Amino acid sequence: MTLLLDGIQIRGHRLKVTGNLRIESDDMSGQTSNTDSADKGFKPKTLTVALMIKYKDSADLSTLMSLAEKTESGGQRKTYRVVNDTAEAFGVRQAQFSESVSAREDDTLNQWIIQFTLAEKLSNPEKVEARRSANGVNSQAAPGDGVSGAGTGAGAPELTGFEKVLKNVDNWLGDVK
Repeated sequence: MTLLLDGIQIRGHRLKVTGNLRIESDDMSGQTSNTDSADKGFKPKTLTVALMIKYKDSADLSTLMSLAEKTESGGQRKTYRVVNDTAEAFGVRQAQFSESVSAREDDTLNQWIIQFTLAEKLSNPEKVEARRSANGVNSQAAPGDGVSGAGTGAGAPELTGFEKVLKNVDNWLGDVK
C-alpha cells in the first residue's frame, strides 16, 4: 500500500489508511422514546494514516513534517492531491493535514509510530452545495389590506372621511398632554 501527496511518497512501513465519513444528525425525541432525528448532512471525509518509520530513516519523518507544515501563499494550509487505494475508494482526491501529527517512540524497536489525519478538501458534496443556487426568501403576506404606519408615508392608502376624523382626534389628543 502506498500513499502519495502531490506525487511525494510517504515512506515508512506497515502503512495503514483508515477512511471515515461522519454523518451529522441531532436527536429530536426530547424526553420521549421517539426515534426522530434532524439531518445535518455529511461532513468532510477524513483519512487517518498510521505507519512506522525507523530511526535510521529520520529524513522520511522530516519530509512528512515539512509536508504537514507547508502553507499556501495566503497562509492557508496546503491542499494535496492524494493517491491511495483507500482514498480512491472513499472518493477523496484532495486533502489537507488536519487535527494533529504525532510521532511516538516505540518501546521495543528502534522506530517511531506515526499517526496523522488528512481532511478532505473540495469534496463532491461541497462542490454541489456551492453550485446550488441560494434559496431566495419569499415575502409573506396575509390576505387583505396591509397595515400602514402613520398613513403619511409614500404609497400610503387614501383615508376615508371617517378615518380622517379619527386621525384628527388622535392628533389633537396627542398634542394635549
